[in-house]
Amino acid sequence: MATLTLTTDNHDQTVAGGIVLIDFWAAWCGPCHRFAPIFEQAAQDHPDITFAKVDTDDQRELAASYGVMSIPTLVIYRDGIPVFSQPGALPAAVLEDLIAQVRALDMDDVRASYDAHLAQQRT
Repeated sequence: MATLTLTTDNHDQTVAGGIVLIDFWAAWCGPCHRFAPIFEQAAQDHPDITFAKVDTDDQRELAASYGVMSIPTLVIYRDGIPVFSQPGALPAAVLEDLIAQVRALDMDDVRASYDAHLAQQRT
């Protein structure tokens, strides 16, 4: 499956369901170029997962909303909940392991923790 270009316009719909990996990158970023083929291969290997890319130069507002300070940055959602965020290019084996971990998450536990976190932020 090809990667999707993520923008402020399609963000909410894209992250709403399933597993979504988001790669924040820029054309001038060397590590981003080294990570890109790893990300693209993972997209081919996992057609049931959405792989999205955010050009931080083009989508500054979206990058800022995530607090992206270093690129590449990888963010992962599962069922509309952000479950991972980390700057830095990952080796293919690490990305594959991370995907396996996200697949194995007990989403009932994740939802309960996430809801508790949101409730705490509101107080």
